[in-house]
Amino acid sequence: MDQLKTGIHPHPATWIPTLYFAMGLPFVAIATSSSLMFKNLGISDSQIALWTSLIMLPWTLKPLWSPFLELFKTKKHFVVLTQILTGITFFLVALSLPLPGFFKYAISLLALVALSGSTHDIAADGVYLNELTTTLQAKYIGWQGAFYNIAKILTGGAFVYFAGQMEISFGVVKAWMAVMGIYGIVMISLGLYHIRKLPTGGHASEVHSLDDGFKTLWDVIRTFFQKKSIGWMVLFIILYRFAEGHAIKIAPLFFKAARDHGGLGLTTSQIGLVYGIFGAMAFVLGSILAGYFVSARGLKKSLFILCCFFNIPFAAYAFLAITQPTSLWVIGSAVVLEYFGYGFGFVGLMLFMMQQVAPGKYKIAHYAFASGIMNLGFMVPSMISGYISDWLGYRHFFLWVLVATIPSFFVSFFVPFHNSEQDA
Repeated sequence: MDQLKTGIHPHPATWIPTLYFAMGLPFVAIATSSSLMFKNLGISDSQIALWTSLIMLPWTLKPLWSPFLELFKTKKHFVVLTQILTGITFFLVALSLPLPGFFKYAISLLALVALSGSTHDIAADGVYLNELTTTLQAKYIGWQGAFYNIAKILTGGAFVYFAGQMEISFGVVKAWMAVMGIYGIVMISLGLYHIRKLPTGGHASEVHSLDDGFKTLWDVIRTFFQKKSIGWMVLFIILYRFAEGHAIKIAPLFFKAARDHGGLGLTTSQIGLVYGIFGAMAFVLGSILAGYFVSARGLKKSLFILCCFFNIPFAAYAFLAITQPTSLWVIGSAVVLEYFGYGFGFVGLMLFMMQQVAPGKYKIAHYAFASGIMNLGFMVPSMISGYISDWLGYRHFFLWVLVATIPSFFVSFFVPFHNSEQDA
């Protein structure tokens, strides 16, 4: 029977789902839900895509402060602290929406959410890596991905549906104030839950002063780029999500846009239904099945298959853009296809970073570094996606997304493996 690394602690099933739900909610609130909120509040697609992508920069830069988290307390301490801080900041976002010039205030506060959320991710991944054996990491990777993305489904689905219903009765501003307030309540509640249920994830030990922190940071960077075949690995991490970075920002805007502008003309509530009902079970099922699939076959034999599952279903968006169906069942079926593939394929990238990139002296810091690079690969195409979409129109934009999948297939096929999956 697999044992936890640090002895007797709460069962992983009692904290992995809530921990990774808390990780996913702020990221998705900025990446997708805020896009719909700002669109409904009259902000242009290009401005939305640029700023909601730019403020996600902390998820790329987080390795720069990860060694300094070793100075104080435990990783659990930072998890709880950032969850509560993120919740409070969501309340402030809600209060900013009725103000004149609200966009600059809301974006600034969401940038603070991004800083807190990215710091949370470092500590949360530290708990996961330190508390679980390699076997348990592989066993629970599907659940980790599933609950991270359940946050995506609820944030971009159920809560968006709620916003749409509230818009009808109370107007756009009050509706999204309520949704931002709900995000705040959820994050604070998770922080209070984790005070009791989350294991420590290890105590501060490696770094004892700011000078040690800077020396450790330099050593983290130096040893990261000394890893064998690191150039290939970095290229893989960046390009695996290249097509997703384009599609994920524009898809909800495409669903919302009027049909005579090339969109599907869905209401806010219908978008919530499409993501929250049609996509939810498909995504969770894909994530969980992928964990068992990789556990049985091994990552090296599975990676290209996972890449295919991740990228090919983006064709569903091209189909919707070309045909502009009116049936919510047709639209929902396309989303089911895309979300199942998304959930199944995303596991490949996460496990590759854990098993091939992270192992070594600075396992947690190098995993943070890799995930920061991953988010850079997502952020850059997201930032320019609005301009490309405005230039090409939705139909040709989603055809471009299919072209953008090609680099992912290339790097997934050729990326080398150096660490055995038993030793990772």
